[in-house]
Amino acid sequence: MDNPFIFNGYESAKLFFDREMELETLMKCVSSKTDVTLIAQRRMGKTGLILRLIDELKSSGSNVTPIYVDIFATRDIAELNKYIANAIVKIFPDDTSAGKKLLGMLKGLRPLFSLDPLSGSPQVQFTYQNQTEKEHTLDGLLQFLEQQNNPVLLAIDEFQQIREYPEKNVEAMLRTFIQRLHNVCFIFCGSKKHLMADIFSNPQRPFFSSTQFIGLDAIPEVKYAQHIQRMFSDGGKQIDSDAVKYVLDWTKRHTYYTQRLCHDLYELKTDTVDIEAVQGCCDNLLKLSEPYFLQYKQLLTDGQWNYLIALAKEEEVTQPYANSFLKKHNIGATAVARRQLQTLIDKDLVFVETTKERTYYRVADLFMLRWLAREY
Repeated sequence: MDNPFIFNGYESAKLFFDREMELETLMKCVSSKTDVTLIAQRRMGKTGLILRLIDELKSSGSNVTPIYVDIFATRDIAELNKYIANAIVKIFPDDTSAGKKLLGMLKGLRPLFSLDPLSGSPQVQFTYQNQTEKEHTLDGLLQFLEQQNNPVLLAIDEFQQIREYPEKNVEAMLRTFIQRLHNVCFIFCGSKKHLMADIFSNPQRPFFSSTQFIGLDAIPEVKYAQHIQRMFSDGGKQIDSDAVKYVLDWTKRHTYYTQRLCHDLYELKTDTVDIEAVQGCCDNLLKLSEPYFLQYKQLLTDGQWNYLIALAKEEEVTQPYANSFLKKHNIGATAVARRQLQTLIDKDLVFVETTKERTYYRVADLFMLRWLAREY
């Protein structure tokens, strides 16, 4: 049996675990053409959920045409247009009626066509003389989707990236274009909670109160434990209940890290996995990642690196400027600590989580957290 613990991307409904409630909610939203804001920590499984939704739409016979685009790497509106255009081109090949219409529409936007050197799939980008042309191109792409016979779902991953664009009023422009659409439903996904919350929850922002919110938390421990043991059992292997608990505690049930550790455990040349085997795999994962973690030491000041270590040792910190915390880890004055923490948040090395009970700060990369706590 192939390794059932997939930690990169989405493979099939069979290997997709839990999130039934969120999937059902998304299906209802798509059916009713309700736009959605989906927020989760990085690597918590939001992209997998979107791809599972697309799989479900296709297998259920839905007439909705789903399109997925990840804009994390985009830097401005021009690149946003390129990414959206390429996602659309993949869905509407040029040998179809819709594809021919798309090609005709694109030709009026001064496109440059090429082939991806790896996949061989068509690629398109545009040339512009001014800002107005960039906005016109984006509006044209969205209007093409609006004119399709069937409803369209456009899922935009890492949507908060638009806040990094140098152009002004990007949110207002997008909101204006989207408000004119009736045949296109949107899912705006994001991993930077504070930015996504500001975009969609701030009364002074254009997207305020325009979507339904869905958040992804860690999968419940009992469910995850049962799933892990079932996957091992289906593969003719066994994992002790104590070993499973160690896995879930060590990874905090964060989807990517749990799947990655279980993937390595499943690959062991043994039919039974115990705590010692888990600890050995944990140690090996940290050793393999060490060169990557050390690169950050070169990119941060000594103070920022020390603050990161302090957070790792505490695992979760609710009062990052408390005198007791600052003195314990020799961080320095409160003003210094504020600057250091904000820099680490801006660099995506620390994330902020707010629940009904509290707000806490934690090293974003869980393997890095474990490595820092162990090495320092």
